[in-house]
Amino acid sequence: MSAPYYRDDLVTLYHGDCLEETAWLAADVLVMDPPYGMGYESNFNRIKGTQKVGRPVAGDKTIDARDRSLIAWGDRPALVFGRWDVARPAATRHRLIWDKGNSVGMGDLSMPWGHAEEEIYVLGKGFIGKRESNVIRAQMLMSGDHARPDHPTPKPIGLMEVLISKCPAGVVADPFAGSGSTLIAARNLGRQAIGVELEERYCEIIAKRLSQQAFDFEAIA
Repeated sequence: MSAPYYRDDLVTLYHGDCLEETAWLAADVLVMDPPYGMGYESNFNRIKGTQKVGRPVAGDKTIDARDRSLIAWGDRPALVFGRWDVARPAATRHRLIWDKGNSVGMGDLSMPWGHAEEEIYVLGKGFIGKRESNVIRAQMLMSGDHARPDHPTPKPIGLMEVLISKCPAGVVADPFAGSGSTLIAARNLGRQAIGVELEERYCEIIAKRLSQQAFDFEAIA
């Protein structure tokens, strides 16, 4: 196992493949936003004149990375982001809906409707808190918003805080750390977290966000 890319009192981040950098497997609850297996390629913030330069999501051709990670995790509690048109994890016990508010999201641009929601699959047991709706509304940060990190699919920190607040006690794992929202949310809630990110450019973004010491508080409607 390599040395951490970033570490503070609560958060440890590793750069690499999560099936090789396995420190996250020692955590207590898994909260991850893995590649959806849809071959997603974003044009976010990559316009050069009239030429748009696509930015693919690493490992997004299949759901292999998601499923292999879940096999390694076992039957412990987990929250896993996904899409309606991609097979959900076999051990799914419940489904949450992230309502993105005014966003029309990604999807088939030939359709006159966009996707204003994503699914979050609940696996394992031990979740806590009062019984509430499975629909969680949190405005997605839009392209061009100065607060949006330079990542194609960043999750709102407020959304991640709501999710983590329902998780069992202990260390939070995110083996697909992306823009770092799960790690920041866990720290905001005073919880330890372990993250792994495959792409170094996103490790840099995560480390910068965590180092700023300024917590984001994005509204939940």
